[in-house]
Amino acid sequence: MAEIVEVDNRGLGPPQPMVRILDALKTLPAGGEVIARNDREPIFLYPILTEQGWAYETTALDDGSFRIRIFRSGSAVGSAHTADGSA
Repeated sequence: MAEIVEVDNRGLGPPQPMVRILDALKTLPAGGEVIARNDREPIFLYPILTEQGWAYETTALDDGSFRIRIFRSGSAVGSAHTADGSA
C-alpha cells in the first residue's frame, strides 16, 4: 500500500502551506502521495507541481477549506477540481 502523508495547513498564512507541502514532497517515497488541507486554494503551488512532474486533485470542501491530493502520475499531470466536496 502506498504511503500517504497528511499535511494540515489550516490556520497558517502564506507562504507556510506551500513550503510545508513542498517539504513533504521532497521526502515522499515512490508511489506515495500527499493529502493537504488548506484554508485557501493553493493557486501558486499548481505551476510548481506541474513543473516538477506531480499530478494533483483539488476538492473544495463544505467548510470552505480545500483538500489537495498530490501524487506522481506517468501521464496525468495537471489538475482535477470538484466544488461539492466529493472526491
